[in-house]
Amino acid sequence: MAANAADLEAAHALSETARDRLRLDERRIEAMAQGVCDVADLPDPLGNVASGGIRPNGLAVTRVHVPLGVVGVIYENRPNVTSDAAALCVRSGNAAFLRGSSSSLRSNQAIVACLRAGLAEVGLPVDGVALLEDVSHERAIEFMQLREVIDVLIPRGGPSLIASMREHATVPYVLDGDGNCHVYVDRAADLDMAESIIINAKTQRPGVCNAMESLVLDRPVAAKMLSRLAVSMPEVRLLGDVEACALSDSIETASEEDFGTEFLDLIATVAIVDGVDEAIEHIATYGSGHTEAIITNDVSTAERFLARVDAAAVVLNASTRFVDGAELGLGAEVGISTQKLHARGPMGLEALTSIRWVIRGEGQTRT
Repeated sequence: MAANAADLEAAHALSETARDRLRLDERRIEAMAQGVCDVADLPDPLGNVASGGIRPNGLAVTRVHVPLGVVGVIYENRPNVTSDAAALCVRSGNAAFLRGSSSSLRSNQAIVACLRAGLAEVGLPVDGVALLEDVSHERAIEFMQLREVIDVLIPRGGPSLIASMREHATVPYVLDGDGNCHVYVDRAADLDMAESIIINAKTQRPGVCNAMESLVLDRPVAAKMLSRLAVSMPEVRLLGDVEACALSDSIETASEEDFGTEFLDLIATVAIVDGVDEAIEHIATYGSGHTEAIITNDVSTAERFLARVDAAAVVLNASTRFVDGAELGLGAEVGISTQKLHARGPMGLEALTSIRWVIRGEGQTRT
């Protein structure tokens, strides 16, 4: 906590949302520790058989999970990522090579020192967890290009980090991309439920990737929903399309760019649509492939949305904030992949393994 206090003091120029991402308190540190314990209690993924069988020629063929090797994690000012990533990598038989941001350097050094001491205490190699302490831009680029050292990169950060990864990385990577998450309120929604979910998805922790950034309202319920939110969520700045602005004087006009923005702040866009198909089309246009939610009591509408929306996670009648490794039973997560290979969605232990073919024979030769 002393190291984190020093980081916070040095980071006085950051926005309050960014400072919240950086801040550690007793409750958050306890949650980090519990996350490590939860990962330790998960079943060992290594050696698990993904599939297998006997070929007509008698060969016994199995596909088994093996470690990726050295996992490089490059991330911004969230010290809890340090313990989550390290725990998941070690539990899945990998080494964790971590590069955090300059704003969280002291916190990360303190956390990694604890982890390395723990590894030494139980006789594991202390370099199973390592921290790159030079947080310069030049070293970050070198880190992305350590093909002889790092087997896979996982970035956790905003658009600038992802753009830098795409431009400079020569090590294979899994993108933890933007979280422009939508909540669509259908005409058949329970509006009390919708209001509760929207407030939670937007305000419970606005600076994280699974927070709601975009609200999509079915036309028949739009006016009622906006009236409710004006009272229950006044701290959130809403940017809307022409129709949304006409329904509420407190909504500012959104630009085209706004609808595709991950704000990570108490800001959200509002779009009015005519039914679920227009909602799906809007999400396809502006979404980032992270998490998309629908609020409805109409079963067929729900199933249409869940089947047709292309995202790492789709949610029915619940907050987008549940798309998190710990909440979904993974213990923790090293990132949330918004790409489709090799992992998608929250990345737990299994996502940190690869598949190897194991073939057992009794002298068979190929003709």
